[in-house]
Amino acid sequence: MKISFKVWLEEEDHRVRFGEGRSQLLQAIADHGSLAQAAKKMNMSYRAAWGRLKASEDRLGYSLAEKDTSLGKRGGLRLTTEGKELLEKFDA
Repeated sequence: MKISFKVWLEEEDHRVRFGEGRSQLLQAIADHGSLAQAAKKMNMSYRAAWGRLKASEDRLGYSLAEKDTSLGKRGGLRLTTEGKELLEKFDA
């Protein structure tokens, strides 16, 4: 037998701001540098991944990821400083 629990941040109206699934999405973005690849890794559509990322950003009031222009035209996505900090604190 083991004890398990989940932790998440939610609004007063019970809308999730950030939780385990969104933490996994941020980690996948950090690992792959791409929302499309992160979505694929998590077996979800790009649209679902984008929607969850955008909803968390809107509810938290800051960006979690931004375009990575260091890759030239190909582009990509990287976590913002705030996104990295939130991921580190959530996973601690």
